[in-house]
Amino acid sequence: MTSITIDMIKDLREKTGAGMMECKRALTESNGDLEKALDILRQKGLASALKKSGRKASEGLIESYIHMGKLGTLVEVNCETDFVARTEDFKELAKDIAMQIAASNPQYLTREDVPQEIIEREKEIYRAQVADKPPHVVEKIIEGKLEKFFTDTCLLDQIFIKDPEQKKSIKGIVTEKIAKLGENIVIRRFARFQLGEIVTG
Repeated sequence: MTSITIDMIKDLREKTGAGMMECKRALTESNGDLEKALDILRQKGLASALKKSGRKASEGLIESYIHMGKLGTLVEVNCETDFVARTEDFKELAKDIAMQIAASNPQYLTREDVPQEIIEREKEIYRAQVADKPPHVVEKIIEGKLEKFFTDTCLLDQIFIKDPEQKKSIKGIVTEKIAKLGENIVIRRFARFQLGEIVTG
């Protein structure tokens, strides 16, 4: 059986816009054959979602979630038409994302939003942690730890809390909704408030 590498997964993800776990599953199913994996994702409608990702999305919802009066979130989720914004599928997605923010406390929307100085600081911490390892494995370990950092702190990279067994990312469930509803969907911004927290900056 062909070993599925992170580079193969990233390559398929860049070509389709599908989530990392969806790409890994497709590659596993196709025994590492990229073209077959593309076909598998197309059959699921995930690959076509990438084509919609450039379309303007200015309708949608601002959804909120309040937990016991002590924790609250607001999130703006956009789509292309008011018709889709009023569907139960879209409302459910917006509510799920608001709950995700409450439960998982992301610091950033995407990994591209993480300041470079934060990334460099994380790398230095990881490098110090593996200083006793052979140099040729250090960078691989750092890359793996950095992926975990993005999964923990970036909303789109986080594992969906309502279905952790499937290991679907928030980006993955958004992509599935794009494929199902036929419109571009964008998480625009979010805020999280916790009673008594100290706000800096």
